[in-house]
Amino acid sequence: MTGLLPSSWRPRLAALLPADPGRYAGPALARWFAAAYLVVVTVRSVIHVLAPDGGAGTIATVDLSVAGGANIVAMFGQWGAVQLLLALLLWVLLLRYRGLVPLVLLVLLVEPALRELAGALKPLETLGTAPGAALNGAVVPIVGAMLWLSLCPARDEPAAARSSQPRRGRGRPA
Repeated sequence: MTGLLPSSWRPRLAALLPADPGRYAGPALARWFAAAYLVVVTVRSVIHVLAPDGGAGTIATVDLSVAGGANIVAMFGQWGAVQLLLALLLWVLLLRYRGLVPLVLLVLLVEPALRELAGALKPLETLGTAPGAALNGAVVPIVGAMLWLSLCPARDEPAAARSSQPRRGRGRPA
């Protein structure tokens, strides 16, 4: 079991794609955060798929009374399907390949940044501020901090690994 916080605050980029993806050596706090945030992403995706308006009008405050309003609803539903697929893939990585926690957090960091870029290139007119847009400003730095944390080791090299390395000058002469 890894510690809640890292034993060293120096990140190891090799932890992004570890040699053993089944073993997570980072702090538990980053893994727990990734799971909690992934619950939010999954719920958001399901809402886009199942809500009658895809969440476009009721949540994102998009005016659906305009020409093409049904198309907006359809696009929100399809967007939700893609989000759900991504969420399910991230759940598999998080639960089956725990060593890929940093990769999961990297995806969770890049996804809102790409959505922000897409929104800047193709703005969506809304009657208010959608919760996702309002929370991105707060969530992105937190996810970034958790990514940094996940790349830091939660414990020193295990004693068993250290003891299996040859010692110099202490063994019997050959």
